[in-house]
Amino acid sequence: MTNSTARKSSCKPDKPYKCYPLFAHASGQWAKKIRGKLFYFGVWADPDAALERLNCEYTYLKDGREPPSVDVSDGCNLVTLCNEFLQSKDEKRVAGELSPRTFRDYHASCEKLLEQFGKDRSVDDLRPDDFRKYRAVLAKSYNSVVTLKNEINRVRVLFNYAHENTLIDKPVSYGSNFDRPSAKALRKARNEGGAKLYTQSEVLRILSEADPIMEAMCLLGLNCGFGNTDVSSLPRKAIDFENGWLDFPRPKTAIKRRVPLWAETLTAIQEAMLIRPKPADARGNGLCFLTANGLPFVRIHEKIQELKDAEEKTLHVPIDAISGKFKRILLKLKINGRKGLGFYTFRHCFQTYGGESKDPDAVMDIMAHADPSMSANYRHGVSDERLRAVVDTIHDWLWPQNVDDTEGGAK
Repeated sequence: MTNSTARKSSCKPDKPYKCYPLFAHASGQWAKKIRGKLFYFGVWADPDAALERLNCEYTYLKDGREPPSVDVSDGCNLVTLCNEFLQSKDEKRVAGELSPRTFRDYHASCEKLLEQFGKDRSVDDLRPDDFRKYRAVLAKSYNSVVTLKNEINRVRVLFNYAHENTLIDKPVSYGSNFDRPSAKALRKARNEGGAKLYTQSEVLRILSEADPIMEAMCLLGLNCGFGNTDVSSLPRKAIDFENGWLDFPRPKTAIKRRVPLWAETLTAIQEAMLIRPKPADARGNGLCFLTANGLPFVRIHEKIQELKDAEEKTLHVPIDAISGKFKRILLKLKINGRKGLGFYTFRHCFQTYGGESKDPDAVMDIMAHADPSMSANYRHGVSDERLRAVVDTIHDWLWPQNVDDTEGGAK
């Protein structure tokens, strides 16, 4: 060992912070061993630059590839694409064209993609082999082929956005191994997972355990086929308490929806509104339900993240307080043995048990599903009587009338 090397070795600096991924090498540079080989990323005096170079090159080095010699920041990197994509989706969310739940899913997909490939990875540098490996990572992360299919769809939407908005010159090539799960795989998963339904006894137990606010929400899920965003966005003015009707377009599709309400649902909503907290801000004005903090149950939380050089970045964090609140009820009641159960399962219940009314058009009308059939062009509405027959069918399933065997009449 030379004297100069000995001096450098004896004066090696400590890591800037505990989790700093590089170590001070005796050569005077920050280094890291990757795939059994030592790589150097910059001098001791500038640990931030060394870390930035590691972030740029790590995804290449861990795959045994040579990092590009050009500055990948000259093109569109992944973090730029994700930020622009999420900004466009957030604008649609604010305009009411995109649900908070969908925005949350896009946000999570972008985070997972950046974790896999790194923020500075050039979009043009992604190859079919990268997507093949990423699909394998996703398949291991999710225990549901439906979730895998949805995640692959969102990734493709992201990269299609890059080409359609001229962030890249040519479409991304996924190759043949970033395909969605086949229809057969989806059917097999559904068969193995069982029906996403609650039994009548399970629903009654849930209603018995729920607090007044959650009870009203659950009844809206059963009575109207409401999902999380529907319940959270429901304004008081949408309900005709005197006549027992609800007129409220579905936020996700903007399709009109008119639903007759059960007496139990109306009573539960009124009781929940009696204990409704004062709105914390304008977002809660006029809504039927608010959290204990006076906020909508499903919302986007803006969080300021501090960056280096005194810069700040606004993060849009999706929050769904209904899912967490409802999950705790299922866990307490031990109704958690089947995959995919949650508050949204009430929409499955409505579609399934409401279908026993033998009026699929009326069921679809209340569910606010888009009808692409030719018949929809000629059908102008469904009568109130047919709508009431659907919800009455579900009501009778949940609270069947007791029949007196001797007299043949209802008790």
